[in-house]
Amino acid sequence: YGFLKRKRSYLGVLPFLSATTIFLIYPTIYVILGAFRDLKGKPSVKILKQTFFDESTRRAFGNTIELSAKTAILGAVLGALVTWAVASGKDGYAKKIVLSFSGVLSQFGGVMLTFAFLATFGFNGVISSIFVKAAPNSFLAQSSWLYSLNGLAVVYTFFQIPLMVLVFLPTIENMKPQWREASDQLGGNASEYWVRVGIPVLTPSFFGAMLLLFVNSFSAYATAATLINMSDFLTPLQIGNALSSEVGGANPQEAKALSLAMVIVVIIVMALYAQIRRRVSRWESSR
Repeated sequence: YGFLKRKRSYLGVLPFLSATTIFLIYPTIYVILGAFRDLKGKPSVKILKQTFFDESTRRAFGNTIELSAKTAILGAVLGALVTWAVASGKDGYAKKIVLSFSGVLSQFGGVMLTFAFLATFGFNGVISSIFVKAAPNSFLAQSSWLYSLNGLAVVYTFFQIPLMVLVFLPTIENMKPQWREASDQLGGNASEYWVRVGIPVLTPSFFGAMLLLFVNSFSAYATAATLINMSDFLTPLQIGNALSSEVGGANPQEAKALSLAMVIVVIIVMALYAQIRRRVSRWESSR
């Protein structure tokens, strides 16, 4: 009875563990095992080799890595600046509004986000129409940039910045004002404070948040699918096309092979993120 009484405290996490098993662990195992089978379900690495050595697959995987890296860096830098501005302000309505908008916009993607950018910067968009008349040779007068890799990076950054605000804000708020006061009393100026105290303290959390943004962009699908109708442009689009091809080219085993490659990248990135978070946790517990 004593054993059951001690274990009863874990009952509260059973729903979470059940959901994690059903929607995360089982699909991951299913994909990994399925990647090493052929179309008949027999153990084989034929489709895995064909997928990895395909030119379009390597190009799409490279585009996905590049897009994720660009949006992670842009989102982390711009989001950190916004976070610092929010943390430096007073705890008033403006801060609550920014945090509320960040929570909403971090999940704002897919068709609605694509429509917003098309209505603004696309052909016949509001901004494009204005610049076509006012400055026809300017960058914003040409809407073709929106449908490129850099244009997609701009769209992705729209939801990366608010996510960075939510992730990075606790670290900024954990910085004690006494550190700045001690630096001032010892004769240090603002630049010396940031070089010797601020940046070293914030760097682990900053790179950890950047890795999280990388994974968030790496697995995004709906926004790219509605903006760029090219199945071999990004790996998530290739997976979607392999699962539901409209021209009879569906290949679930190819989708599993591509998913395996994405799972490997995510595992590596999240392992690095876990190491950084462990270091940050040690600092937070000892401060």
